[in-house]
Parts: sequence; structure tokens; C-alpha cells
Amino acid sequence: MSNTIAIPGAAPVVANRGAITACVILAVIMQALDTTIANVALPYIQGSVSASADQINWVLTSYIVAAAIMTPPSGFLAARFGRKNVLLTAIVGFVAASVLCGLAQSLPQIVVFRLMQGLFGASLVPLSQGILLDIYSVEDRGRAMALFGVSVMVGPVLGPVIGGWLTDHISWRWVFYINVPIGMLAFFGIVAFVSETTKEVSAKLDWFGFGTLSLAIATLQLFLDRGEQLDWFSSAEIQIEALICACAFYLFLVHTFTAKKSFVNPRLFLDRNFSVSMFFIFVIGVTYLASLALMTPYLQTLMGYPVVTAGIVMGPRGVGTMVCMFIVGRLIGKVDTRLLLFLGFSLTAWAMYDMTGWTPDVSQWTIVCVGFIQGAGLGFLFVPLTTIAFATLPASMRGEGTGLYNLSRNIGSSVGIAVVTALITENVQSNHSSIAAYVTPFNHAFNAPAVMQNLDPMKAAGRAALDGMITTQATIIAYMDDFKLLMIMSLVSIPLVMLLRKPASNAAPADHAAVME
Repeated sequence: MSNTIAIPGAAPVVANRGAITACVILAVIMQALDTTIANVALPYIQGSVSASADQINWVLTSYIVAAAIMTPPSGFLAARFGRKNVLLTAIVGFVAASVLCGLAQSLPQIVVFRLMQGLFGASLVPLSQGILLDIYSVEDRGRAMALFGVSVMVGPVLGPVIGGWLTDHISWRWVFYINVPIGMLAFFGIVAFVSETTKEVSAKLDWFGFGTLSLAIATLQLFLDRGEQLDWFSSAEIQIEALICACAFYLFLVHTFTAKKSFVNPRLFLDRNFSVSMFFIFVIGVTYLASLALMTPYLQTLMGYPVVTAGIVMGPRGVGTMVCMFIVGRLIGKVDTRLLLFLGFSLTAWAMYDMTGWTPDVSQWTIVCVGFIQGAGLGFLFVPLTTIAFATLPASMRGEGTGLYNLSRNIGSSVGIAVVTALITENVQSNHSSIAAYVTPFNHAFNAPAVMQNLDPMKAAGRAALDGMITTQATIIAYMDDFKLLMIMSLVSIPLVMLLRKPASNAAPADHAAVME
């Protein structure tokens, strides 16, 4: 069987394509920044609203859960009410919720307003991606996905830097107010340049499918977000969430493949490239966001970097992504997409391999170079994968497809962060015990006068200093183990790239939806 699929049709003729691209990219940047920009402000918010460490985490959890629930129905909402209407409503709601977050005076208020942010912001990314896929031909789609990818993937990198600066120099409230000017530009640009898609007035929501999927996603996110804090399955809450998630997901799957018209069209998964790409974007979500989640505390806790300095050192990662995405955007259609994916996973694996040997003495130059290489790897992955995922998918299914595709990436991010965080905690404890076993009076290393002066186990100060050193070494080893796991995931993905089929590049799809005036 041939691995090449023909894509008949001609490229769409679109006016003001650059203007609409800029507008939807602004909407994506606004949402992407908010995934991480509030993280660094949490300690300040905690003091302002008088919340405990456990309570303040709901500021993040509420946003994540709401966004995860509302991502899948974005395709249905666009079909039923019109993509332009839904996108404008999402922008207005997101900006309004951002202002309310900045004005919040209590914990319940900011949690509710963050929930609103997640509900409205969930559709910004899939709807914007759908517009770009419709207005660009297959030949030009690589460049469009490069711009889209930069906004999606660089946002989480820049978020902590911008959030840290705003928090330190102005106020934590400006972490939310910054969305106002961005949202206004996106709103008025979309009003001016985007035309409405055809509305399917007869479209009806499969409430059972939506309900079971939403319940499964919500409980999965709660399970992942609170599992480490509650010691996983030793907690009754975590056990209940895991059980509900499993049952709801089972009911959703059975309903999807047996109902006449289910919430998710099962024909989506008959497209081989789309199905395989769903797996790969999940892996990318795990490796990229999990590594970011590891790097931030590594630089700040083990290496003692301030928030802004840590963000600056991690900045070249975003530069690498940006540069390579634009390069790849010009290579799409000229080079086999699978070769670009090979290169992307290889660069990611190499970067992770180098990070397995890091210690707190690692130089800033090494961090910058390896971060740039890892970012370059992402640049060689995101654009080709997004392009090939939707290359053979009919335009009528793109709305659902973009929602599921982005949901897979988001769940991968949540799973990755939860797993590496849990492994850090568990491995620090086991490594501490293993290293401490060597601290005995019979260890000749303690006979040295210089060592005994500062680390004398017979004195309280010496024991405290010794325990601190052991904890540091145990933590370093735990980070190495996490980086090794992410490296293995990248290596395992390399041969699986051959599961993708190479789309023919001599034509573009004929069924583009009109989105421009």
C-alpha cells in the first residue's frame, strides 16, 4: 500500500489574509500567556486574599479544569452559532474575566473569575487554528502553522518572565490586566476582517456525550492536579476522582461508537494521520511542558536564580522554537514532513540527554545552548505535525478536529507535569535514604579535618548541614531521572513517525470555508 495520499482541489483565494492572521494570533497569544503568567504571582495573590497554600492552588486548578472541559465543544459551538460570533464572545468573556480577576478581593472571587477565564479562553486556540487552516492552502499552511506554533509554544516560556516583571515592578493584578489591550486589538481586528461562517441551525448537542467527556476530563484534571498534594491513592478524594474518570470515559467511548450522532464524530479517527498526530501532540505536551515545569524550580531552588533571571536564561528556548518554526514553515511541501519530525524528536532527545548530566554548577551558557536546541526540536515538531494532522481531514470535520487536537496537547501537558512532579517527590525521598546510608562513622571521608569542622555528625549544626547536602544531592539525582524519562519518550517516538503517511503536495483541499470579506 502506498504511503502517499492525494489531496485534490485548489487553494482558496483570500483577501486581507495577513490582517486576519495577525488578529487570530493575538487571540492565541493572550490565551497562551495566561497558562503560565499567573503562576509566579501566586505567592503575592495568596497574601492578598489571605489564602493557605492548599487553597491558593485552586486559582490554577479552576482555570485548567474549565479550559479542558470547554475545549472539545468549540467545534460544535462554531458550527451552531458561527465561528466569528463564538470567537468574539470568547474574547470579550476572557477579557472581562481577566479584569474581574485583577479586581478580586477574596479567594472565592478570584477562583470563580479564573473559572470564567478558562471557560471563555478554551475556544480561542482551536477556533483560531481552524481559521488559519481554512484561509491557507496546503502549500502555504506551513508558514501559517509556524506563526500559530510560535504563539502557542512561546507563550508558556514568556509567561513567567512577563508575570515576574509585572509582579515585582507594578502589581500582581497587572498579570490579568495585560490581557485588556491584547484582547481589544484582537476583537476589533476580527470584527473588521473576519466574515461569518455558515451556521448549522439544526445542529444539536449530544448532551450525554458532552457530559460524560466533561466529567472524565474534569476528574482527570483534578486527579492530576491534586494527586501529589494528597499523596495519590492514599487519599479518598483521589480514589473517587480516578473511579469517576474511568467510568465516565468508558461510558463516553461506548456512546461515541454506538450512538447515531455522537458528540465526537468517530470518523475523525479513521484518518490515519490525524489519529497518529493526536498521539504525537500528546507526547509533545508531556515532554515540552513537563521539562518547563522541571526547569523553573531547578533554576530557582537548586541554582538560586531569581524569577526574572531564570526566565531570561530560559528565553533562548523560545528563540530556538521561533527560529526553527519559521525555517520549517518554508520547508513544508519541499521536504518529507516525516524527516522534519525525525529531526525534531532527535534534537529533543539529545537536549534531554545533556540535561541528565546537569548539576547546580552547570554554566549559564550550557543552559542557554541546550535550551535553544530543545526549542529548535519543538520547532521541527509542532509545525510539521499540525500540518500533516489536518492535511487530509475534510473541512467539515476541522472544527471538531482542532478541539480534540488541542485537548490532547493540554492533557499531555497535565499528565507530564503531574508525573514528573510525583517522581521528583518520590525519588528525592528514596535517593535521600540511599545516600544517607553512607553517612556512618566508618566512612573515611569524615576523617578529614575540614569535613569534620563543618559536617560533624556529632553536632546539631553539622547534622543539619549534612542533611541539607544530602537533600540537595538527592534532588539533583531525581531531576536527572526525570530528564532521562523524557529523553526515553522522545527516542521511542522516533520510529513511530513512520506510521504517518506523506500527503501529496501538488494540490490543496477544495473545501475551504470562507472566513474573509
